[in-house]
Amino acid sequence: MEESSKRKFVLANTSKCIGCNICEYICAMEKEWSFNPLRSQIRVIRFHPLFNMAMVCRLCEEPPCVIACPREVLKQSYETGVILINESLCNGCGWCIPAGLCGAITMNPEKRVVMICDLCNGEPKCVDFYPEEALELVSEDEVVPLTLPLEKLLSEIKKMLESVKSGEWESLITEADKKMKRLEEKLVKLSEKELELQSKALF
Repeated sequence: MEESSKRKFVLANTSKCIGCNICEYICAMEKEWSFNPLRSQIRVIRFHPLFNMAMVCRLCEEPPCVIACPREVLKQSYETGVILINESLCNGCGWCIPAGLCGAITMNPEKRVVMICDLCNGEPKCVDFYPEEALELVSEDEVVPLTLPLEKLLSEIKKMLESVKSGEWESLITEADKKMKRLEEKLVKLSEKELELQSKALF
């Protein structure tokens, strides 16, 4: 098995993503000590109220973002596939951003250097905190076609509409309550994380 086939990256399941943005906040806190989603290495895109997707680097075999950089700021780790950034060389030109295939590269609004997911040394915190388990750490051979999550999403919408038409509200309310409880639990943990961050900043 080739080394690249063992590489792991974060994958978003569009049928589960609820657009809560918790992954952005936890990433910004872990990486930048900031409760600011604009400083996150992961980005949630809302295509539709019922269709959200977290954009994360897919660790391309020959990453075009690395090739596009005129200052050799970006380099790819052979072992993990993670794109490494030399911030001291980055002048914020942004050439790598449109070159990236997944829309996963962003610009730090304060440092004016590019940001990209580094997988938190193999244990991405966004995966741990996501309330609906929409984010997973997978390898290339575990990736399902993009159409499959969309098909599941459409199936869920159809199921919901059928329940509404038949007057079966109880199951919908029960499921909504479960999702709200999971979200509340993650928000509590996120608040605790923010307080911890603030206390560290004082010392």
